[in-house]
This record gives sequence, structure tokens and C-alpha cells, in this order.
Amino acid sequence: MSADCSAHVAVISGGTTGIGLATAFRLLKAGHRVAVFSHGRESVMAAGAALAEAFGPERSIVRQVDLREPAAVEQFFREVADVLGAPGILVCNAGISPRGPNGPLDIADLGLEEWNDVLAVNLTGTMLCCRVVLPGMKERGYGRVILVGSLAGRTRPRIAGPSYVVSKAALSGLSRVLVSQYGPYGITSNVVAPGRILTPLTGSPESKTNIEALARIPAGRLGVPGDVAAVIAFLASEDAGFVNGAIIDVNGGEFAPS
Repeated sequence: MSADCSAHVAVISGGTTGIGLATAFRLLKAGHRVAVFSHGRESVMAAGAALAEAFGPERSIVRQVDLREPAAVEQFFREVADVLGAPGILVCNAGISPRGPNGPLDIADLGLEEWNDVLAVNLTGTMLCCRVVLPGMKERGYGRVILVGSLAGRTRPRIAGPSYVVSKAALSGLSRVLVSQYGPYGITSNVVAPGRILTPLTGSPESKTNIEALARIPAGRLGVPGDVAAVIAFLASEDAGFVNGAIIDVNGGEFAPS
């Protein structure tokens, strides 16, 4: 982010661990005020303490919010506007990825409850966040929307289950809608698609799944949350005003589209 860029209020869903928390640190370091939320109480408390210690309590808020509850989402954004100001940056990172005892479920065995639950968080929850912030961004003539997709939504999935894959693939369609409808108002929308990143969700680097993934990555290592946060921070900056409708893969070369 260039030195003369204005600071904004950034909201990060799923912002209390992994990629989301690394992004919160990155955006706070860049001078923004940051609001993060997640569903897990313990991670919310830990992230709140870490951000307050690093940057002071007045520049961030951290709350427990369930994306499956639209009223709670709207209440959170009202609090953000009251405490920090109207958001100019939205990072939709929250996601769940349930798996069966032996890995991803076959789609023939996938229960409707699980399907609906994953889409409610990963896709509908993203739409709810966008729906809340976009009118204000449009009115002010500025906005940055970054949707965190996945390698699993870009190519043939090896690890993730059907509901997760479909929910992440659908984010590119949502982004195109935002580009079409809000691009003329100074608002950009882009997708970042991480590959295998070491987070609490992906487990130990010594796990069989991660060792097999490492063998497929030309960069010779698994990713870390900071790899993705750096790309998100650029897309959130005023320097990225002409990047709109992109899907940026952050996977060490595991997937290289033509």
C-alpha cells in the first residue's frame, strides 16, 4: 500500500485464525481499522487479545457472529459503522469444510443438511456481507471486495468435499455479478484462490494429506497464511483500482491455468 493512500475500515469474515487473522494483521499494519468476526468463541477471544496487544484496542473490534444468522450479521455491521466507521474494504474469508471419517464424502452419500449448511456459510454468508456493505460503498464511490475462494473451486478437487467445492467455485460467479453491477461506482471485486495453506483447518504439515500435497507443488513448500494475506492486502489497497474481476491463484504452482 503506497504511503499516500487513505486508511479505510476493513471487515474480515472468518478473521480470527489462519488466513483471516494474518490478513487482519496485514491491514492493521497498513493503517486501516479492522473489524473481524468468526463463529468460534475461543478463537474470537484469542484474536481480540492479540490484535489489541499489537495495535491498540481502539483500531479493531472482534466479535462472535454466525453467518447463518442474517440478523446477527446485520447487527455486527451496524456496530462496525458506529464504532469504526463505514467499511471500505470487505474480505469474505469464512468457510467450513466438513469431511467424512475417510475423507470427502461421495456426492451420492452427501446429506442435504450438510450441503445446505456449507452453502449457508461459504456462499450465502458471503452474499449477506456484500449486500450490507455495497450500498454504502456505492454512495461513497469507493470499495474493495475480496472473496477468498479455493484451489478446490478452480480445478479437479483432490481433498475437499462436494459442498465445499461447489460453494467456492460459485464465488467467481458472485464476483462477476459485483463487477458488472458495482464496477462503475469505484468498487472492485476479486477472488483469491489459495492452494494448500497451513492453517488450523488443514492440520499438521506432517499429515499424509499435506505430504501428498507438497509433492504436487513446484514451489517445494506448503503455503502459509501470510502468502495469501499479502495478495489480499494488495487487492484491498488503492493501488489495485484497475484490478477487477480477477481470480488470483496462490498455490505455489500446483494449479497453473492457461
